[in-house]
Amino acid sequence: MVEESYKRKLTAILGADVKGYSRLMDDDEEATLRTLTSHRTAFNNLVNEFRGRVVSTPGDYVLAEFPSVVDAVNCAVEIQRELTERNAEMPENRKMEFRIGINLGDVIEEDGQIYGDGVNIAARMEPLADAGGICISGRVYDQVVNKLGLEYEYLGEHEVKNISTPIRVYKVLSSSDAVPPRVIAVKDNSEIKVKRYLAISIASVLLIVAAIIGVWMYYGETSAIEPASVEKMVYPLPQKPSIAVMPFVNLSDDSGMDKVVDGITGNIVTLLSKVPQLFVISSKSSFAYKDKQVTVQQVAEDLGVRYILEGSVDKEDDKVQVTVKLVDAIKGHYLWTERYDRQFEDVFGIQDEISLNVCSNLKVLLSEGEQARVVRGMTKSVEAFDLYLQADVHRKLWSKEGEAKARELLKQALEIDPNYIDAWSMLAGTHTIDARFGYGESRESSLRAAEDAINKILTLDDTNSDAYSRLGGLHLWRGEHDKSIMMRKKAYSLNPNDSGNIAGLAWTMFASGEPEEALGLIKEAMRLNPSFPDWWLMIMQESYRLSGRYDEAIDTIHEELRRLDQYFTRTRLALYYAQTGRDEEARAEIAKVLQLNPNMNLQIWENAQFFKNKEWLERDLADLRRVGLPEEESQTTVTDKEN
Repeated sequence: MVEESYKRKLTAILGADVKGYSRLMDDDEEATLRTLTSHRTAFNNLVNEFRGRVVSTPGDYVLAEFPSVVDAVNCAVEIQRELTERNAEMPENRKMEFRIGINLGDVIEEDGQIYGDGVNIAARMEPLADAGGICISGRVYDQVVNKLGLEYEYLGEHEVKNISTPIRVYKVLSSSDAVPPRVIAVKDNSEIKVKRYLAISIASVLLIVAAIIGVWMYYGETSAIEPASVEKMVYPLPQKPSIAVMPFVNLSDDSGMDKVVDGITGNIVTLLSKVPQLFVISSKSSFAYKDKQVTVQQVAEDLGVRYILEGSVDKEDDKVQVTVKLVDAIKGHYLWTERYDRQFEDVFGIQDEISLNVCSNLKVLLSEGEQARVVRGMTKSVEAFDLYLQADVHRKLWSKEGEAKARELLKQALEIDPNYIDAWSMLAGTHTIDARFGYGESRESSLRAAEDAINKILTLDDTNSDAYSRLGGLHLWRGEHDKSIMMRKKAYSLNPNDSGNIAGLAWTMFASGEPEEALGLIKEAMRLNPSFPDWWLMIMQESYRLSGRYDEAIDTIHEELRRLDQYFTRTRLALYYAQTGRDEEARAEIAKVLQLNPNMNLQIWENAQFFKNKEWLERDLADLRRVGLPEEESQTTVTDKEN
């Protein structure tokens, strides 16, 4: 393997060029070059003062980077002040004014140069600025809006060449408090220098104070956290950064906020799960701790993860405050804390920022394109999100009326936000349930409706793993096993953290005659979601059986029956007994099946099977017939459910 000679990093990028440079050069080349040299010297000195680095200066363009986005913006403000002073002494036709654009993004560094989408976006920002002005990207705005005494004007979303998603652009309007004011009308440079050094001194004192507070917070917080023990973890610690997101706490007096807060938690899990460099515990397992008094140490050891994200949401009128803490459970200290104070309507923008900040603090660097993929699909409409949550309640009833009501609510949500990918995905799921349980006009019409919804998702995002997994499910329904494997493997490659999609792939694999591979996959899904749904045990049982491991299959069935005594599970147990020569026990199980559901019969069993090898199905039907399962057809529906 060839070792890369470059590294990736997240950095603030400042790009600047001269407005009307060609005109100035045409008018007087020597004077223009003298002015450019003088201005660039001031430019470079200020970049150094604000802890930045000038990367390159081709022609009239300047490219610089800063480890702090706050420093980058403050530096830009100071540069424009300095150049305004210098231009004040020049004739109108000889003034040299820079336009500055700033972006925060992932870059590749090689031989001192930086490359990538982050740089390209900064370069596209500066032409949008006025002469002597500054434009910043949405990512920069989100980081500095509450940190600097600046005012901004939103210029809307702009299409940027070679960038797939539009970029939010803001114009910096004023700089009253960004850095201490400078004296512009004074010709004596000593007064300007005194002002500048005073500003730096004040800033240094503030940094020292902040550092003292930070150290106090660090050690104060650390003492309250008992470190987790790797040796005591129930599961081996993954090699890549592993994280569980605890249910956020609703601090407001409005109990109606509970479902919104839970939804935010679930959305953050979904966003983080799209990052293949992370190992993310399923939200279902995280929510097992909801309203319980547990320690970070206990959760980390139970779930086998290093990092825990905690949070709270407080709402008052149209304001919302979201506080988050990222804990390194093994070291027993807070790695990152942040408080977001926003308008309530921006609550979903906050969850995007939290997810990207978690990645940054775990040293997972994402390109602009990867960041866009992570946050894509979530709605920004509180009303659409509320309708989605209501639909989810009805969908989980698994009834004809429930699926119909869920569809009605989802269609209302999609009227508000037609690009709401999660709503399209749930809509597809309701049609799939209709097909499975015969709730629609016909199985094929329901499958076509599901396919239409999935295709809509792929027009919005052709990297959506859930869409490919759902397509794989449709192919399995239609007996197209090879296509099902292809689609579900594509889903797996796009999102290796989605435990539900991994379980779906495991189902397809055992049904296609690959039980050993199915076993590995279902165990992987269970590791990501230790609070897995009951139907995953069916996948494990069938994978054991088809591998000839009947004792393990029967043990797993008994585990499922301890969770829920369900007639379909007992039918499977009767089948396993019959296939291991234990016919008396098999007949006893069939008797229990018919007590639980007098209408259970061979037709219902056959309709629920998806084997590629039809001989397997015929063998199973013969064995169940021999131990007493009736032949009669029934309209009763099965209850094994694929989420």
